[in-house]
Amino acid sequence: MKENVFDSHKFKLWKRHLLSNGLQIHHIDEKFTRHNSNGEALFSLLMLDATTPEGDKIPPICFLKGEVLCVLVCLIDEQTKDKYLLLVKQRRICDGSMTYEHPAGMLDSESDAYKVAAKEVWEETGIQLERSQLVRLLDFPAYPSTGTSDEAMHYFYCEIELPLEQIKAYDEQFMGEASEHERIVTCVLPFVEGHRLINNVNGILLDFLYLKAIGDWELMAKL
Repeated sequence: MKENVFDSHKFKLWKRHLLSNGLQIHHIDEKFTRHNSNGEALFSLLMLDATTPEGDKIPPICFLKGEVLCVLVCLIDEQTKDKYLLLVKQRRICDGSMTYEHPAGMLDSESDAYKVAAKEVWEETGIQLERSQLVRLLDFPAYPSTGTSDEAMHYFYCEIELPLEQIKAYDEQFMGEASEHERIVTCVLPFVEGHRLINNVNGILLDFLYLKAIGDWELMAKL
């Protein structure tokens, strides 16, 4: 059974934020909703008729997506301490190209971002993480596209020291499921090389947030 988008956690969260910020909602019209294989509402295109506290109409179109997360997985050679990015590659609708990204996913009805972060890393890379291994980079979710979407991004990283042979073993592993329109393959690359292949804003920002957090200014200067 497909979930009614107006009953979904992400819609209720978005509506609650609108009301808490003083908007007067007159009407919300659902134009299209895509569901996952479990029937949960993944995202939706909505038309909003609402008035701001200043008496203005707010832009009406919202791409409802909810809270999402992105996890930088840094594999460190235990001998040389060289850093490698564990990325996933798949074709994306933005331009149809093969894109390189950090493991990522949507929270949907789950409110524990750490739990979802560990789940996404496991499903997309085969690495099992404990909660204590995940480090959150911002203490609030950030909005990548404030003018068109409610999407709110949580940023995490983890560092794992391994022998180089084990690091390379995570490369070119098929992890996707065609049923969810995903054909994901892992990709292990030296940090700078991997960074230069990432073309999505969240991934680029996450690399810099991570290097700033650990104080690796030498590596940051090479990006």
